[in-house]
Amino acid sequence: MQHLKTYKLKQILFGILWLLLAIAAIVLLVAAINKKEEKKCKSIEIELKGKGNNFFVEEADVLVMMTKLQTNEIIGSQINTINIRLLETELEKSIWIKKAELFFDNNEVLKVSIEEREPIARLFSTSGTSFYIDSMLFKLPLSDTYSAKVPVFTGFPSDKTILSELDSIILKQVKRLSMAIQKDSFHTAMIEQIDITPQLTFEFIPKIGNQLIQFGTATDIDAKLYKLKLFYKKVIAIESWNKYSTINLQYANQIIAKRRGVEDVTADSLKAIQLMQQIATIAEKQASDSLQTILIDNSNNTTDSTIIQQSIERDEEAVVPGSNSIEESILAKPLNAKPQAVVVKPPTPKSMPKIVKPNPAKPIVKPKQPVTKN
Repeated sequence: MQHLKTYKLKQILFGILWLLLAIAAIVLLVAAINKKEEKKCKSIEIELKGKGNNFFVEEADVLVMMTKLQTNEIIGSQINTINIRLLETELEKSIWIKKAELFFDNNEVLKVSIEEREPIARLFSTSGTSFYIDSMLFKLPLSDTYSAKVPVFTGFPSDKTILSELDSIILKQVKRLSMAIQKDSFHTAMIEQIDITPQLTFEFIPKIGNQLIQFGTATDIDAKLYKLKLFYKKVIAIESWNKYSTINLQYANQIIAKRRGVEDVTADSLKAIQLMQQIATIAEKQASDSLQTILIDNSNNTTDSTIIQQSIERDEEAVVPGSNSIEESILAKPLNAKPQAVVVKPPTPKSMPKIVKPNPAKPIVKPKQPVTKN
């Protein structure tokens, strides 16, 4: 019995001891909190996080925004009077600030960490306005202080704040294409501008050379960019930078490159063929119409065989296989493989009427003029 009483007494004493320790801890904690709240802000340190150390928000801008939210100066104010959460919320309302974090360290210094929005592309709308977008598709204004080194897109169809569904789709394509270009330093260095066509496809303008690169839609982006890099390294680097006028990347597993100047020759050739067809049609109609009387008048004759012969010679000289072909197809292979060049001749439609070349040695025999009896 005595042993049981002693055990209970010990339990009571231990309980009282733990209670006293808990009360002492609470008192010390409250005292520490009160002491800290009585401390004053000694200084402010701002850390800006941006791409390439090009900051569109400066420290002075952050200080101005913070000061507007406080009735008193932050430095020198008691720590318990500074609403850190409110400051974070208001700072993040700035279009250029993605995230803001504030806290006091043990030396009563207010730490301000600012994460900026990073532009990934600059767009020019068809109306002439210009703006940036970030990876979250936020539209960002231009800055008088800094200019972001990002791909430039022209021909964006709208400058409205709220975009249509179609414009939003185009903006997403711009984002994917821009980020893919920036992954490779070669493409970043080579591509000067990307134009959005009325057909909602993309065309590149390079910094070196004056080719037009027809990229097509924003599909198979990595494969198309690989083909472009292959073409520049394996073809353009060996030949002249200005030999080709267009480089078409829209076809699977190949590149269609058009030589400069061949378009004009081809156009002249097509005009010659059309002229030959017209003359041959007229000549056939005149020869088959027995009721038509053709007066022998060399100076006004509409079926001059020399015109046909000149057109034939011009057409034959216009296209020389292997030298003035309209297009060249370079198959896309790994960079260490030797590309094959396939010459594609201008296609001849089966529906084109067959043109019979008159023999200039045998002039067309015209019907004799009827003799009128007096």
